[in-house]
Amino acid sequence: MPKPLILWFEEIAIADVPAVGGKNASLGEMTAALSQKGVKVPSGFATTAEAYRAFVHDNQLAPRITQHLAAFHSGKCTLQETGQAIRRLFLEGAIPSYVAQDILAAYAELGRRVGIDRPAVAVRSSATAEDLPDASFAGQQETFLNVKGQFALQDACRRCFASLFTDRAIAYREAKGFDHLEVALSIGIQQMVRSDLSGSGVMFSIDTETGFPNAIVISAAWGLGETVVQGTVNPDRYVVFKPLLAQPENEPIIDKELGGKAFRMVYGEGGSHRTRIVETTVQERRSFVLDNADILQLARWAVAIEDHYQRPMDMEWAKDGETGELYIVQARPETVQAQSSATTFRHYRLKSKGAAITTGAAIGTAIAAGKACVIRTAADIEQFRDGSILVTETTDPDWVPIMKRAAGIVTNHGGTTSHAAIVSRELGVPAIVGTGNATEVIAENQDITISCADGDVGTIYDGILDFSVADVDIGALPATRTDMMVNIANPAAAFQWWRLPAKGVGLARMEFIINAHIKVHPMALVHPERTSPEVQRQIRDLTRGYAHPSDYFVDVLARGIAKLASPYHPHPAIVRLSDFKTNEYAHLVGGDVFEPEEENPMLGFRGASRYYDERYREGFALECRALKRVRETMGFRNVIVMVPFCRTPAEADRVLEAMAENGLRRGENGLQIYMMCEIPSNVILAEQFATRFDGFSIGSNDLTQLVLGVDRDSGFLASLFDERNEAVTLMIAEAIRKAHAAGIKIGICGQAPSNHPDFAAFLVAEGIDSISLNPDSFVRTVQAVSAAEGLSTS
Repeated sequence: MPKPLILWFEEIAIADVPAVGGKNASLGEMTAALSQKGVKVPSGFATTAEAYRAFVHDNQLAPRITQHLAAFHSGKCTLQETGQAIRRLFLEGAIPSYVAQDILAAYAELGRRVGIDRPAVAVRSSATAEDLPDASFAGQQETFLNVKGQFALQDACRRCFASLFTDRAIAYREAKGFDHLEVALSIGIQQMVRSDLSGSGVMFSIDTETGFPNAIVISAAWGLGETVVQGTVNPDRYVVFKPLLAQPENEPIIDKELGGKAFRMVYGEGGSHRTRIVETTVQERRSFVLDNADILQLARWAVAIEDHYQRPMDMEWAKDGETGELYIVQARPETVQAQSSATTFRHYRLKSKGAAITTGAAIGTAIAAGKACVIRTAADIEQFRDGSILVTETTDPDWVPIMKRAAGIVTNHGGTTSHAAIVSRELGVPAIVGTGNATEVIAENQDITISCADGDVGTIYDGILDFSVADVDIGALPATRTDMMVNIANPAAAFQWWRLPAKGVGLARMEFIINAHIKVHPMALVHPERTSPEVQRQIRDLTRGYAHPSDYFVDVLARGIAKLASPYHPHPAIVRLSDFKTNEYAHLVGGDVFEPEEENPMLGFRGASRYYDERYREGFALECRALKRVRETMGFRNVIVMVPFCRTPAEADRVLEAMAENGLRRGENGLQIYMMCEIPSNVILAEQFATRFDGFSIGSNDLTQLVLGVDRDSGFLASLFDERNEAVTLMIAEAIRKAHAAGIKIGICGQAPSNHPDFAAFLVAEGIDSISLNPDSFVRTVQAVSAAEGLSTS
């Protein structure tokens, strides 16, 4: 039997990669296997490798291709000259009549199936060595959109065949060791989804920067998806926590970032142009492309697709603006993080900070330093200097030959799911994309440092900064009886340390989220009318799109807390209520109106005393609303709430009453409430506090300053500030003894165990239940604790 030239998606399975390439094999597999799970794939068919080989054979191209490649290998021709010459061979060739006949018959049948004469189709290339687990071939071949009619379809097919020899595809195969003539090309011909009237984008079932396996990352822009794939717009970005999707009532969207989305690609109007780029409206730029229901539906499809393929996946999606339906239009294996080790990772840390020039989305977690090479257009690509940091408008895949010679990459446009970002990851080159202004604010030959080591946001610094690189091997870490936890404050960096075998988050600080992300005093959001006209303008700008400014506070805080709670789920995440001092609160936007001036803010209106006070009670209600949303709407029941700086049992009662009034009642829906043990009265009256709380966490910094009477921030008294002082250790030992006598847990979240191995050994000897550490000191402290436990049992 002759091999078929055309296969419908429902006839194709993943085993058909040699015939139809990874892209089309995956579309067929999903059509057949995942439709019953609700995953929707637009109708279509694929030409097979046999059709491509028939084109090459009937046009006698193989010997001429070999001749051009030989000239390239010998140095007689450049890559550009070679690619152009080979592509011309295809464009001047003719599709064999028997191949054309099958393609056009299938196109007519597709029209009948969708009920449209001359339907618009997407014509996508799928190389038969493409999208394998160890090679992404991202963006190496061409895609043609909004193709209508028989003549246009045949022309697009011929151009797809030619695109097997784009400059970037030739360079990529050379680098990966693929035989050019062994690779064939299949063409996917698929009904166009009217995403020009709505939006589209890319989705990964793994965090592409850290390899965190429980995150689904979605990028979205208005119009056809090529703007996201090509990196010409800065898209919206949504992150969903995968494990909580199994319960349909949960909405675990842990991050939503509004992208600039300056342009959209739409269908062309008349003439030969099938698509065109138009500016988005102000309203479109200020609006999210997807609502929560769409985000969750896509995320559940990502889980179904990943479960089916049993590996992390890279998917493209589109939303039809006429019907409102979502579709998956591509799915392929994720090729970088999927192959990284789960037990070892490389940690970069800046030793000093310079002046920040600009920021963007971080690709990878590395740091690079060098001279900037600013190249604004591909016409000047030959000017690139090896080992410099490429600064450009966008890193189109055509730039791959110089991208791999760069120390780092910075772009004005593009998101974390663009082809440019994918290629940067695969090459192992750190990149910061979507800065918006890099080519304007970075000078040619300027010394710069780019850091992707602080989470989602990458920063470009002026000058060459010193940094350290450490390889962390957690595979050899010893087990401990003491629960080892981590302190985390910055949601953007939450995923970086997911590989650590931590038993949860011992301290998640609310203040960082409020200060770095919300930026406005909560009472100023409740009562903006009490603030100045300038502050009211700032509040309007920050809270645009929310029904009330206070909703902005709740939303941003809830997502920040959820992100901090996710890396070690289902282990506990202990979230401390806000513990700003009055001078710190006053620095927030609008804060000076609501904060008194105090002689000694460290011992003033802070912690528990604020929560029931009329001056902050409404602000505290917003904190409670955010925590309630995290636990009950998003599904993070592992969140434990912790009350800081609670001076007396009577104050504890007032705080617990205020929390209950705001929907956070101890014991309800499994809610546990802890107390910071950081004031001498907390230790002295520990038996009374233990009847009100489910656990204690020792704050060694405040406890030390209050026991010794030493200002912890005073440089003059630094030599007197020592957590290992006998007065402090006696207090800690007593707190541990009293907590255990009362039957509640007690841990420590202060800095002391990280700084002093002998202090960690003391805690072990006293029988502390948990020690929470800064992530970068986790490995060495675990080793110290394990050694101390060994000694304590001998």
